Amino acid sequence: MRLLSGTAVLATLLAVLLTGCDGGGNGGAAVRPSDPAQETGVMKAKYDPPVTISTVWAVDPALAFKNNETIENNVATRWALRQFGINIRTLWSVTDTNGAFATKLRLALSSGQEMPDVVTIGDAQLAQDMIDSGVFADAGALFDKYANATWKKAMNLDPTVWDPYIRGGKRMGIPVLDYAYNHDYLLWIRQDWLDKLGLKAPRTIGELEQVMDAFKNHNPDGLTPDEVIPLSIGFKNSMNTWMGDPSWIFGAYGTIPQQWNLGKDGRLAYGSIQPGMKMGLQKLHEWYEKGYIPKEAALWDENKTAEPAVEGTAGIIPGPYWMSGWPLQDTAKNAPNAVWKPYPIPTGPSGKALRHGTNYTNGVVLINKKMKHPEALFTYENYLFDNFADPQPGSPFDLGLFKGYDYDIDANGSPLFGSKIPGGYVNSVRYLLIRDGARIPDAQMRSIMKLAGGQKPVTRLETEIANTYGPETADAAKVLLSQPGISLTDKFTGPMTPTMKSKLDYLNKLELQTFNEIIYGSKSAAAFDNFVHAWRTSGGDAMTKEVNGWYAGVHY
Repeated sequence: MRLLSGTAVLATLLAVLLTGCDGGGNGGAAVRPSDPAQETGVMKAKYDPPVTISTVWAVDPALAFKNNETIENNVATRWALRQFGINIRTLWSVTDTNGAFATKLRLALSSGQEMPDVVTIGDAQLAQDMIDSGVFADAGALFDKYANATWKKAMNLDPTVWDPYIRGGKRMGIPVLDYAYNHDYLLWIRQDWLDKLGLKAPRTIGELEQVMDAFKNHNPDGLTPDEVIPLSIGFKNSMNTWMGDPSWIFGAYGTIPQQWNLGKDGRLAYGSIQPGMKMGLQKLHEWYEKGYIPKEAALWDENKTAEPAVEGTAGIIPGPYWMSGWPLQDTAKNAPNAVWKPYPIPTGPSGKALRHGTNYTNGVVLINKKMKHPEALFTYENYLFDNFADPQPGSPFDLGLFKGYDYDIDANGSPLFGSKIPGGYVNSVRYLLIRDGARIPDAQMRSIMKLAGGQKPVTRLETEIANTYGPETADAAKVLLSQPGISLTDKFTGPMTPTMKSKLDYLNKLELQTFNEIIYGSKSAAAFDNFVHAWRTSGGDAMTKEVNGWYAGVHY
């Protein structure tokens, strides 16, 4: 399997953004396998009599329904039967809170219950356990045989998306593709505060400190120092997350914590034990002492970090390029004159900047070995990749997925979106058999860049962005792309190694405890060296060997 580095993937996507890409797609024509002579089943545009695909559902607690529908019977299941002659049969569903879906699926497996033909799994460890159960088929072989050109081209943007699901050279699950850059973050800064103070946006960690000090001690809105949180971050769950994330602080010193990064020697190294961590922890301790970060940062999760930003008491928050739509748009309710602007990640003493990068997947699709018509899944999904993922004008999904659900049309023929839809908007894409229907990783950014260039929205994806994303989205996307090569994705995406199964919980607790103690000052930075020694001798060195063994195996 060919290795594509994070920098190479970014370069590939940048090239696509700059040059455009061929439209692709079959305009809704019948989907045909590439080599019918080798088929074990005949792929059809529509099955008559209908065929059945069984599945199970992890239902988001926030997912809404209308017209007395359920996840088992709704506009999407009726569409599948009408469009393809595919009956979506639900074995069971569960509201997915506190790991309920994982628990129920494991119980179904262990008790010998009927397993689904197709299941989409977002939980990484659950996916590995299901693959190791032996119930599911070589999905890669089916993908090669049945997937159409549009889907294969999307998957080839980063061939490493298959890595987590490889067993003995076989690809045992199909990655669920997600949009590129979704969680690569930048800094959102109160521009109105900068302007009133006569300050420029910080380009370095040193300049950032000057801005934070001014925001706190000379606040232009008249807030007292105790009322201001110059930099809203939190690390209750992780030092490496998607909003209010502190990992870029360590990136300024050359590492990204809590993930496996590719070293100059071509081997994977755990980011949290690198020398740059010690310097980053010392810096966070200084900022804690000066009141630049929340006193409760160790207790704050991602959503909590957004609260002071929305309340108008925070000056800076790290987060994705789409944050001006949510949650920062709500700042105006509390601070009507607030203006948030996106800025690049500041560099450290050596001129280096790093941030964690977004993997291009958000789950995996597993296919049961006993499934009678595996080709039917590809009839369904090929159509969505050609007609929904990045549809051109004339697509059946020009305005949205289902009329009356995620869009509508008024009496004059004008489209309606959001709250203007009679009966309200529902995210019906979540009713589809595979999460999010179909996504092409670079499609959203390509659409954003067209809008940034002044083009009016034409396609469904462009219209969706124009109607639902925040006003600074295009500018933020340009800021994000202005720092190519600084995003590092976690290079270890395989199953838990033997040592991880026995030692990882202990090592993670040791890491979190030590880092918090250093940041809050109950221990000096010297405690980091003791942590590294304990980590390595208590299983870390063994994990490193296992991780690199896996990495070598999938990148032969």
